[in-house]
Amino acid sequence: MADSFYRGLGGGRFVSTLNAQGAWNPEEQHMAPISGLMTQCLLECAPREGMQLSRIGFDILGMIPAGDFEITTAVVRPGRTIELLEARMEAAGRTAIVARAWRLSAQDTGAVAAVEDPRIPGPDAAGPHEGMTAWPGGFIRSLDVRVVPGHRPGRGQVWLRNPYAMVEGAAAPDVVRLVGMMDAANGIASRVAPGGDSWMFPNVDLQVHLYREPAGEWLGLDTRVTFGQDGVGLTSSVVHDLDGPFGRLEQILTVRKL
Repeated sequence: MADSFYRGLGGGRFVSTLNAQGAWNPEEQHMAPISGLMTQCLLECAPREGMQLSRIGFDILGMIPAGDFEITTAVVRPGRTIELLEARMEAAGRTAIVARAWRLSAQDTGAVAAVEDPRIPGPDAAGPHEGMTAWPGGFIRSLDVRVVPGHRPGRGQVWLRNPYAMVEGAAAPDVVRLVGMMDAANGIASRVAPGGDSWMFPNVDLQVHLYREPAGEWLGLDTRVTFGQDGVGLTSSVVHDLDGPFGRLEQILTVRKL
């Protein structure tokens, strides 16, 4: 086993390791680590001091193949205080993921700062989450998962961390590590058990909103899962680090009978 999710090949090219393996198909990557890597690439796109990522929207255009791939980035809408960035992941001759991110200038708003999202109990108040063992794949195996008491199908509070670097031999900001676990939200409080003759409910996107810069190795997820009556679902989470909530994520789901 490698000690990273990816190895850099140079020139924007990477290769996934088994740690990035997905849960629905052993030949694909899990969306979580690749979203972390794309966040790293967005941070490195024409960087400017005093700017921070505030929203990253990932659209999943199909299967995310394991193995070699390329990430390209561009500034779509330049600006002095507001910029729109784009990253594309190309694999097996097609675009697998498109991400767009708003980058905003940092301002001192301490005089009016306020957060309405409540804090959840920390990882020290949580225990092992046996429900995650139902999910296969190298990425899920990489996670240290702790569940807060009161967890049930469709609603739960969970803490995640992993021991691996995003790219072998390369340091990355904490936001990269934490965004790189967020897509696991769709599996932490499943409304139905995965596999067998149950239902599948993969997400087709990942929308992340950050109202402050996160820090540390622990990601807390305060998650709700909704299944509508027409094959569409929604996973919604308030995301935490050890200092409290720092943003939100949303995942739209396609709910289908296996």
